[in-house]
Amino acid sequence: MDVIDLFKFFINSKSETPDDGGLLDFIEEYLEGFDAVRVDVGDVKNLFIYKKFSEGEHLCFAGHVDVVPAGSNWDTNPYVAVEKDGFIYGRGAQDMKSGLSAFTQAVKETKEFKGTLSLMLTSDEEGEAVNGTVKLLEFLENNDLLPDACVVAEPTCSNKFGDAIKVGRRGSINGYVTLKGKQGHAAYPEKAINPIHNISKVLGDMAGVDLDNGDEFFSPSKFVVTDIRSGMEVTNVTPNELKLMFNVRNNTKTTQKEVRMFVEEHFKGLDYELCLTQGSYPFKTDTDTKLVKHMDSAIESVTGIKPEHSTAGGTSDARFISPLGVAVVEFGVKNDSIHSVNERTTRVEVEDLCRVFKCLINNWE
Repeated sequence: MDVIDLFKFFINSKSETPDDGGLLDFIEEYLEGFDAVRVDVGDVKNLFIYKKFSEGEHLCFAGHVDVVPAGSNWDTNPYVAVEKDGFIYGRGAQDMKSGLSAFTQAVKETKEFKGTLSLMLTSDEEGEAVNGTVKLLEFLENNDLLPDACVVAEPTCSNKFGDAIKVGRRGSINGYVTLKGKQGHAAYPEKAINPIHNISKVLGDMAGVDLDNGDEFFSPSKFVVTDIRSGMEVTNVTPNELKLMFNVRNNTKTTQKEVRMFVEEHFKGLDYELCLTQGSYPFKTDTDTKLVKHMDSAIESVTGIKPEHSTAGGTSDARFISPLGVAVVEFGVKNDSIHSVNERTTRVEVEDLCRVFKCLINNWE
């Protein structure tokens, strides 16, 4: 198999979360001579597969074999790789069977390496992400197998392949506010406490407001209102309470403490309850690290482009890797059709992604 054959095989294997479509068993057999460890949890399949070529550092490639459901109205069968007009179509083409095939093939073709090469794979990235990479990392930490550096092959490029790598990610803080009032007749507003009226006095100073100024790597942490609901859908009764939900994609300058203070400042004097949860925390890999420099060099060598160092976008499993002291970056194909109907990428991008990973491996010292 070459990398395109492998890529098409992966697309043809239906692996909707948490089903791995048999891919982890295949990869275990495909990487002959590597030591494999399975850390399956319930329906979630996890594989750590590695080979110590010599003494030296441990370089890991991480990713997921699972995909989101295909949905309807595709022009082609989403679980049959179709190549036409320079594109290869199929669910997971960008997210992330392109990256999966590129690093699997790059590692398979490696004959010499100064250290240990490994793959860390899960079928639970697109789902709850509680029994996937987290469980693998627990195993690696407990068995002294954590890598020194890790590349997550999520799709990262914006306009042209090679134009961006992720050197960090923002966190995600979710907020739930219950603003209390006193239900009453709309004709007698003076006898009621209308939470809609109360929130209208402060919402304009909260919605869409930046909580910090960001920096050269992170955009500002913004207070984004995601849901407001109240009342009984009638015109003659004012509501007893109002529920508001918000999200803050936070950088390293803003924590739950600052978010709570922001809400308290604007809701001063009002009767309310606030609950904050955090699904992920912000992180950034130092751009002076060996990993970032070698990734920059490999990308520029293959594409002629010096990539931008970005932290934009949502979350990935890199958020679980960085807190353990592992240098981590993300790099993959263009991101312009992930999770959508007719997801696709190009043959050239998949081939060049494999070349980038080979270059990284061959020049790792």
